[in-house]
Amino acid sequence: MVEQWVSTRAGSHLAGRRRTSTAPEVLLRKAVHAIGGRFRLHPRIAKGCTPDFVLPRRRIAVFVDGCFWHGCPDHGRKRPWTGPNASLWEDKMRRNAERDKRSTELAEAYGWHVVRVWECRVQDDPTAVAKLLLA
Repeated sequence: MVEQWVSTRAGSHLAGRRRTSTAPEVLLRKAVHAIGGRFRLHPRIAKGCTPDFVLPRRRIAVFVDGCFWHGCPDHGRKRPWTGPNASLWEDKMRRNAERDKRSTELAEAYGWHVVRVWECRVQDDPTAVAKLLLA
């Protein structure tokens, strides 16, 4: 039997989260554009591999990983999950990590250099991250 998510007051803020064009993505894109980088948004490199944006001339695929959803070493969850959805959250985060690994491997197999950037790094200094991408 498949477990069902239990709606909780503590998780209500997660409903309706954006999947594309998140605030950190937009910050980084603006910084890249400001220093002369040109990019394409959300291209499908292969089935199961859609970077946040690519720098086509440089063959760079950029993924901006959210600290919560992708398990940032600095800001990701450090305690075990609790509550009625604990096992579902564990599975979700494991699947996110597997999907990240798979999409990186796919992009590299198609000849792209993959850059994964944590959302916290972008929010700290988007221009510095943009300069690293274009270096």
